[in-house]
Amino acid sequence: MQKSFFTVFLICIVAAYGQNDGERIDYNSANPFSFYHVITDLDHQIPQKVYGILRFPEGVMLKNLPLVVGVAGSMAWGSHHFEYMEMYRKQGFATFELKSFASRNVSSTVGSQIEVTTAMMILDAYRALEALATDERLDIRQAAITGWSLGGGVALYSAWQPLKDAISPNVGFAAHLAIYPPCIIDMDLVDFTDAPIHILAGELDDWVPADACIDLVGEMQASGADADITVYPNAHHSFDRRTAPRKSIDGYVLTDCMFRMRDDGAILMNFLDIPMITPLRQKVGLASCAGRGPTYGGNPIARKAAFEFASGFMVKHLLK
Repeated sequence: MQKSFFTVFLICIVAAYGQNDGERIDYNSANPFSFYHVITDLDHQIPQKVYGILRFPEGVMLKNLPLVVGVAGSMAWGSHHFEYMEMYRKQGFATFELKSFASRNVSSTVGSQIEVTTAMMILDAYRALEALATDERLDIRQAAITGWSLGGGVALYSAWQPLKDAISPNVGFAAHLAIYPPCIIDMDLVDFTDAPIHILAGELDDWVPADACIDLVGEMQASGADADITVYPNAHHSFDRRTAPRKSIDGYVLTDCMFRMRDDGAILMNFLDIPMITPLRQKVGLASCAGRGPTYGGNPIARKAAFEFASGFMVKHLLK
């Protein structure tokens, strides 16, 4: 039977773009609210089906490719995130877009930060790495993780040794690139893996302040971690967007917040040292120090520099 024009058209589209459409990878994760739940009670967390999109570079042999795992921020995946991932594929890396939000039917956590947490996303990232470990197209030993804002926190704290030990002692990331992550915790135990860690931050960021990241990196370096930071002048949160800076009405201003974190992963309120291990406690803890209305948006100079740095970072640490 002769194929219809529409059928032939679809076949052509799939042939031309099928590789870049990516492959959906489904796997099992869970819903730990906090680092404390990961470290002390991971086996009893509510199970969660999670997925991500695996994409490959064009024109290369699909065998033992380095991998970059990307983790979006509180507003989920945006166009600038995809630009980074496309850049990595052009460099010859496979990419994996972690879909922690969509897997839980959440579109944004701005203003609440409780529906999908850093702990959930770190667990999702490691479970993804384990799910991809048997794929012969990938060299899982050369897998980096990068993320933005909330996802930057995932990229950063996935290198915290107690979390890795609790989740995945045998599989880990070869490099961590955290882009404007939240660093507002004073860690009792500064113990990170030996993988290289780098933070990109904006000088004017009032959503997640750069000063806190500078202090944290200093502590990490003192503990022997391979950590460093680049702070871009005159740059706000999300400095790598194409859009001009503007206010987020619901977002937190965290410049006056700093919380102590115990070695069991419990983050404590600034009064009475109450562990913020429930959504209500976290809301109360943030209300004690955080304002509303941070500025976010692009700075062309910082954006260009960030893309150039990210490109070089992945080449340096994955193409060995």
